[in-house]
Amino acid sequence: MISVNDIAVEFSGHTLFKGVSFVINDGDKIALMGKNGAGKSTMMKIIAGVDKPTRGSVQFPPDAVIAYLPQHLLTDDNCTVFEEASKAFSKVLNMRDEIERLNKELETRTDYESVAYMDIINKVTELGEIFYALEDVNYDAEVEKTLLGLGFKRTDFSKPTSEFSGGWRMRIELAKILLQKPDLILLDEPTNHIDIESVIWLEDFLINKAKAVLVISHDKAFIDNITNRTIEVTMGKIYDYKANYSHYLQLREERRSAQIKAYKEQQKFIEESQRFIERFRGTYSKANQVNSRERMLEKLEIIEIDEIDNSSLKLRFPPCSRSGDYPVIAKDLSKNYGNHVVFKDANMTIKRGEKVSFVGRNGEGKSTMIKAIMGEIDFQGECKLGHRIEVGYFAQNQASLLDPKLSVFETVDEVAKGDVRTQLKNILGRFMFSGDDIYKKVSVLSGGERTRLAMVKLLLEPVNLLILDEPTNHLDIKSKDVLKEALLAFDGTLILVSHDRAFLQGLSQKVFEFKNQRVIEHFETIDDFLERNRIENLKEINL
Repeated sequence: MISVNDIAVEFSGHTLFKGVSFVINDGDKIALMGKNGAGKSTMMKIIAGVDKPTRGSVQFPPDAVIAYLPQHLLTDDNCTVFEEASKAFSKVLNMRDEIERLNKELETRTDYESVAYMDIINKVTELGEIFYALEDVNYDAEVEKTLLGLGFKRTDFSKPTSEFSGGWRMRIELAKILLQKPDLILLDEPTNHIDIESVIWLEDFLINKAKAVLVISHDKAFIDNITNRTIEVTMGKIYDYKANYSHYLQLREERRSAQIKAYKEQQKFIEESQRFIERFRGTYSKANQVNSRERMLEKLEIIEIDEIDNSSLKLRFPPCSRSGDYPVIAKDLSKNYGNHVVFKDANMTIKRGEKVSFVGRNGEGKSTMIKAIMGEIDFQGECKLGHRIEVGYFAQNQASLLDPKLSVFETVDEVAKGDVRTQLKNILGRFMFSGDDIYKKVSVLSGGERTRLAMVKLLLEPVNLLILDEPTNHLDIKSKDVLKEALLAFDGTLILVSHDRAFLQGLSQKVFEFKNQRVIEHFETIDDFLERNRIENLKEINL
């Protein structure tokens, strides 16, 4: 059992949260929810021991193992895959090495009666009692089995981690977590930048193998499937629900309705009391009652209502002009970098109005195919755009293409047309730009903020072929819902690359799978493909 006791975080006169207490038990799979800036990541870092609270404490058994996967990976590029994964046993292996070093020192020393010699004897004895009491494990064999189970090949073991994409680095970190057999796994946005197969593997591992989990994620399907409890951080405090995400939303709405009702009743009471005070102030016979009500109002704790739900905001792409019958045609398309073949002899025909998904593991060529379609790279074979095509393209580096000299508002105002211009502040607010944020220059925005701004800009431009490469990274669940509704109503052609299953579901009628240097066309919805893919990949969890 891990106990969070009355923790508070304060800085620069601002209270992030205070008086927060809860217990994590074996078997708890907890989603940590709340709007950006509420303090979710800070709370997770405190539980992980990375940060310290202003007040309060986190208590856990002395032998408890807590594994933390941060939002930004910290793998050492000087290590091989095998060396990095072996760090899961660093404490044990360091203990073994220290025992060997001390024993060798004892072999060379002759000062048998000295205090220093006896200190070494005592140290070896102390470490040996701990080390030899541990379960006899072939650590190299455990690392090998785990890496193979996560999809690595033996030839990958000796490669430096720098050669691997973000998704595969995530698997290395997950291997380290699995090997530690932790009592609590802390995951901060674990599904960002990893492919669907990695997400499916992670989900099934957490459901079937993990003891306790605390996760922050904007992937609705992921947290719905793995969690049985939801802790919401809001307005400096928490609400704890014994429910998964979908059920939590219902309970949260009930709570907010009760808050609104109580708030209105309290405001009515305050107004009536103030009228009474104003009416009878100075009246001798009512002096005690006036004083009593004034003291009551001074002590009254004003009911707060959770942040306003602006889910009624709708956004549609501008009507698009009619394109040719086949916006994208690829014939015998091949791409390689030196001796590395990304894909070969790929054929693809996308009809006007079709919505298609590109899926496959990271590094299999999804983004490369998009670059070929956009004419950004050289390739063998034929790839062309159809007649009267107007392309809207969201690349993973889209944020870097924004004009740094413009403000947030100016960036979207220069592309907006018609009535939508009257809603720009609301639209920006839905994508987490509110208040004075809209007047910030692009040059001072974080990477995530730039990505969100690039997405808003794209939503306002009239196009008839929309190509989106991982558009949901850095978007919260509400922002994703706005984007998805807009895509469902889009009357042009859509090519979508995403690892977010909840976002993908219902969005495409055809799937192109990138696998083993091939591009395979599946005439099925993304929902059918994902379900079939899940069944085929369940075996990966049986390590």
